[in-house]
Amino acid sequence: MRQWWRREDLQVRGDHLYFGGEEVEGLALSAGTPLYLYHGDRTVENIERLETALAGHALDYRLFYAVKSNRFMPLLTRLKTLGKCGVDVCSPGELILARQAGFREREISFTGTAVSDADLDCLQRHPDVWVNCDSLSSIRRLGSRCAGREIGLRINPGLGIGYATNELLRYSGSKTTKFGIYRQQFDHALELAASCDLEVKGLHFHTGCGYLDPQLPVFDEILGVCSWFADRVSGLEHVNIGGGLGVPLTAEDNPLDLERWCELLERHLGRRGLQVWIEPGDYIVRDAGMLVVQVNTVEEKESTIFVGVDGGFNVNMAPAFYRLPLEVIPCRQHGGDDDGAPSSPGAASRASASSSTAGGEVTIAGNINEALDILAENVHLPSVKEGDFLAFLNAGGYGASMSSDHCLRGGFLEYLL
Repeated sequence: MRQWWRREDLQVRGDHLYFGGEEVEGLALSAGTPLYLYHGDRTVENIERLETALAGHALDYRLFYAVKSNRFMPLLTRLKTLGKCGVDVCSPGELILARQAGFREREISFTGTAVSDADLDCLQRHPDVWVNCDSLSSIRRLGSRCAGREIGLRINPGLGIGYATNELLRYSGSKTTKFGIYRQQFDHALELAASCDLEVKGLHFHTGCGYLDPQLPVFDEILGVCSWFADRVSGLEHVNIGGGLGVPLTAEDNPLDLERWCELLERHLGRRGLQVWIEPGDYIVRDAGMLVVQVNTVEEKESTIFVGVDGGFNVNMAPAFYRLPLEVIPCRQHGGDDDGAPSSPGAASRASASSSTAGGEVTIAGNINEALDILAENVHLPSVKEGDFLAFLNAGGYGASMSSDHCLRGGFLEYLL
């Protein structure tokens, strides 16, 4: 098995997988599964790598961690005590959680959509929280409550970006989306804000998730479109570029070239003298987390070997809902066919009889009674047997935070390492 994902805090030693210095199988045996593991030091490394790149360019910037990506309180507390970022929230619940973790109001940016009057009442009670309005309606209703407040406007540049060619991860594009204020409405939005005694000091856009180097030309184009909006705002102080920075999910992916990314920001925004606000969520936590599940079924059905596990799309929806790959690694290697080559003729039949595989191509199915509950399809694994533990990598972002109790199987644990 090619260990493209191997790094100092994530590696196989002997026959066992280690993460953050801990033997993963041992953690799974003591805690039970499904189990999310997060390595706090990896989140720090990711933030510091981003900071180092930004500091090497003529950019004034602020970082806001996107709470919706992972709201595990010990992790939020770790980020607060680190003191390198504020937080981006998108609901009153996330706002209050951020305050409970110790973030001050001035360290919080709120970017919601389809906000209710109750949402706006909450924002009125937190006058130092930054608010980005994404609609004419939210401008009007916020203005009736918070006259004199400085705000940002969320814009929609009409271009989308995301991991590979995955349109499910794009927040804007050729198809009209619910997010942000389009060019045709923008002058009206500025006039409405002024009439409500709201002072527009910032622009915000978020056009998609998980982009890497191949998508940077589109990001360059998006920044260019943003200039049209920026030119129309007198007294503009900052532009919030949202999040969306990706991490490698497969062996074919390369890490995002942060130098090239920073050069684009410097060229489009730094030279205007605008502060750049950035809302990384996935970039900070995705590769700092894994989901560990236990194999309970190994069985051949026609020509497919299914490996059933004790977690499903309700615990992590990325494969089923967003078609995102999660690299799967056995927590213990049994030896034999470790290079992932197809098993020998007849091995599938023997696997069905012995409740194990000899190594080869399998489909990993969750325990939710729905057809789309497939965690990984046609992947090559070494020998796997019932009772084994499997680790799904890159599960630190938008895993636990998007979980549900569908089929009343929503139970899981989270550990901070």
